[in-house]
Amino acid sequence: MTTIPEDKLEGIISKGKELEKQLGQENTSEKFVELSKEYSEIQPLYNASMEWRESSIEIADLKNIIEDESSDNDMKDLASEELSVLEEKILKLSDEIKLLLLPKDKADSSDVILEIRAGTGGDEAALFAGDLYRMYQRFSDIHGWKTEIISISDGDVGGFKEVIISITGNGVFSKLKFESGVHRVQRVPTTESSGRVHTSAATVAVLPEPEDVDIQIEEKDIRVDVFRASGPGGQSVNTTDSAVRITHIPSKIVVQCQNERSQHKNKETCMNMLRARLYDYELKKKEKENENLENSKSEIGWGHQIRSYVLQPYQLVKDNRTNHERTDPEKVLNGEIDSFLESSLYGPNV
Repeated sequence: MTTIPEDKLEGIISKGKELEKQLGQENTSEKFVELSKEYSEIQPLYNASMEWRESSIEIADLKNIIEDESSDNDMKDLASEELSVLEEKILKLSDEIKLLLLPKDKADSSDVILEIRAGTGGDEAALFAGDLYRMYQRFSDIHGWKTEIISISDGDVGGFKEVIISITGNGVFSKLKFESGVHRVQRVPTTESSGRVHTSAATVAVLPEPEDVDIQIEEKDIRVDVFRASGPGGQSVNTTDSAVRITHIPSKIVVQCQNERSQHKNKETCMNMLRARLYDYELKKKEKENENLENSKSEIGWGHQIRSYVLQPYQLVKDNRTNHERTDPEKVLNGEIDSFLESSLYGPNV
């Protein structure tokens, strides 16, 4: 676990105190608004740094009590108990501060559209895509996020050939942004009668859902097709031309939705998906133009294998970028992926 330089924290605290002082003295509304905006941006980091410093001082005092030969045993025992609580607290604060110190992406506060597609491996790949869907669904539940299926294509023996969901909540993209890429599984499939270990893969794409102002789509650049929905959705879905497919002509990106009975709602969902795809498309285009981003985490793409899930002959989940490992794949596939997300954010040494 990397440590945070104390001089950096003291600099943050000094900056926060100076802004508080300036806000208390400022009379002009324009300058007050400017200072308020700057203070609101630094406030979470400032508050966490202040709490970290106060806890550090308390820890030092408690250690002095424990090491002091004149302290009685009852006092030492009480100090030891308080020290244990404070040391756990300061570890959590350190993780929070490191996250707050990370450079912010413009899209960090965005909701996301998450796409999972079965890759190589036939029926087993579709089953694995289903496992990944449940993993992200469970992770979203743990964090109090709302998920909604946009589009789904069932596998022949279970799982999904493709599933697209929206995830809304606080800081969704900031947590999931490095999950895009190829996920590979090694196990004996339920469809395998002879007990042979198979390897299959599924692709995950995490797209920030931008606001209307981020991506402008001209009517002349899109073609809208409507057609009769098929598959799940209820009897009345299949009796009207409610499904919508939108093609963005310049980029050749195609999106479609048939989940709602209303053509209008399906078109609205399609436009949100198209904005997300175009936003991601523009980001990747800029990355390719900048050679300095060659080794950046943000370069993780569709063809890049990011994580391996080995269930047989041994049990291991490994992130191929940071080498972070866990030996409890069942828990990981049940949504306990925080340690992998943190290793992607902080780097391989965390």
